[in-house]
Amino acid sequence: MSPRKTTRSSSTTSTPHLLEPRRRGRRTGRLLAASVAAAACLGAVAVPASATGSSESVVSRGVTIPAFYDPPAQLPTADGTLVRAEPLPLGVSLPGLDGRRMPGTATRLMYKSTDAGGGPVAVTGAYIEPSAAWKGGGSRPLVALATGTMGQGDQCAPSLSLQHPLTIGEGTVSIGYDNIAVYRFLAAGAAVVVTDYAGLGATDRLHTYVDRVDEGHALLDAARAARSVDGASITSASKVGLYGYSQGGGASASAAELQSTYAPDVNLAGTYAGAPPADLTEVMKGIDGSALAGALGWSINGFAQSDPSLKAIVDANTNDVGKAALKDTSTMCVGDAILGYGFADSKKWTANGKSLADVIAAEPKLQAMLAQQRLGNLKPTAPVRLATGVQDDIVPHKQAKQLAVDWCRKGGDVTYEAVRLPDLGDKIMTNHLAPLLTDQGSAISWLTDRLSGKKAVSNCWSMPIQP
Repeated sequence: MSPRKTTRSSSTTSTPHLLEPRRRGRRTGRLLAASVAAAACLGAVAVPASATGSSESVVSRGVTIPAFYDPPAQLPTADGTLVRAEPLPLGVSLPGLDGRRMPGTATRLMYKSTDAGGGPVAVTGAYIEPSAAWKGGGSRPLVALATGTMGQGDQCAPSLSLQHPLTIGEGTVSIGYDNIAVYRFLAAGAAVVVTDYAGLGATDRLHTYVDRVDEGHALLDAARAARSVDGASITSASKVGLYGYSQGGGASASAAELQSTYAPDVNLAGTYAGAPPADLTEVMKGIDGSALAGALGWSINGFAQSDPSLKAIVDANTNDVGKAALKDTSTMCVGDAILGYGFADSKKWTANGKSLADVIAAEPKLQAMLAQQRLGNLKPTAPVRLATGVQDDIVPHKQAKQLAVDWCRKGGDVTYEAVRLPDLGDKIMTNHLAPLLTDQGSAISWLTDRLSGKKAVSNCWSMPIQP
């Protein structure tokens, strides 16, 4: 396993120059205001992150990561095996008439997975056993949910956001916006397991942002791990649905492609992949200069960790500003990255003053790495609903639609949904985020129908006339 991450003042991974973040205290007030406003829109409750008091805990931008998230030196052999579990108090819950908490009882998880290099990796997450009875047909199913972009700092982990929907530290803010989808599935009576992905939460390595294999494996192994949770009503026979938007859409799409070979024991009934980043070459162009430009740093950091041979290429092609940005973003959440690097131009990070896209075009090894990340080369298992906003300029609409076309050509059972909304502004994320909200009800209904045993109706025949 990779060396353990430590506090802000020390480095730990195979790319040590990426880790030691600068203080951004002067932005704390602005971050706090933005956080409160966003939390109000989401109906979240602000709960400060608390320290465990353990000397073994990692501190990331002023937020103490519970010692639970420190992986052991040795991991089990089988993928999806629970390493440890503990009760997880949900930040938003109510007492039920039967004495059980609503919407469910949550458990924090650490489980074993396999990373893109074939090595063992500890992944954290959460399982929630719903209080409500399953409202569909058959026995209670499981939704394995992959969240959208949260960041690269351990304090941004989705399982932590279930406990603290709003987390604020020293120049950092994390908001659990995908908790809305989690609670909607629980209200329908479906059990939910959420993955933190490799290295997001678990303190031994950096999060390998948008690495399709790491993400697909982590999501499938979360579904496996959920079966072993004490009190879980699901079994290996339970139907499983995969759900994700944006980064999560890429993870669910990858898991759908990998399930038949990596996790055939997962009884996959259907997959929702919203705004999937299927072609990272095109997605990087969309992110460059946008409000989410800091995500370029997360991508580079993660891929340099997965393949240490890329470090020399990164070092040769970044200037001092770029190196500092990579180091700084490595412990940031989305809010931090927007305020710190929103609308940044990658030309200011490179040694030759060219854009990141141009640097990649001139480096065969980088081109090959991105080609390996391309989704659409494998036929997905079970029906898939792919949705993409026609105005999306962050995770470009065209490349997402191409994934649907590629799957259809391979004989996949694909329901394609082009979400038509007005242009809400160039590069400010509104065109990307609006479909997450406007299409969510339809996406959840489609997936719960698959979990109820209802047959999907593919519209691959319509792809030539779809926007």
